[in-house]
Amino acid sequence: MTKGFSGKCLCGAVSYQSTSDPMLSAHCYCVDCRKTSGTGHGTHVVTKQDSASITGQLAAYDHPADSGNVVSRNFCPTCGSPIYSTNSAMPGMIFFRASSLDDLEIIQPAMAVYTDRAPSWDIRDDKLTSFAEGATGGPEKVIAELD
Repeated sequence: MTKGFSGKCLCGAVSYQSTSDPMLSAHCYCVDCRKTSGTGHGTHVVTKQDSASITGQLAAYDHPADSGNVVSRNFCPTCGSPIYSTNSAMPGMIFFRASSLDDLEIIQPAMAVYTDRAPSWDIRDDKLTSFAEGATGGPEKVIAELD
């Protein structure tokens, strides 16, 4: 099996490749992820930033999360597709949007965060490890335990 994964935006102007497999995939129901996904949640694919290469021009929007950490959301300025985000609390990590993957089947979400904010019509998978707010100890703790 080959390691890594790839993806791109809707118009193809931005693409990326990771030389490592995803460390974690998770659904997030926070307000920011809902608004930037255009639906009830965002699904993220977490890997180390130094394993990723990105081509094409991106626009970014920085916004403080509930925690006060700054989340930088990067998207294609032509078609608007969300590509990835970074979080100031987790330097060296990159969170690709699952919707931009070339092969959606390479991931299996393992957790859901901010489930108390999920809309009733966005059906949640009860088999996933879930957190009413952020992951206990913060997402950085969960990811560090995977490393």
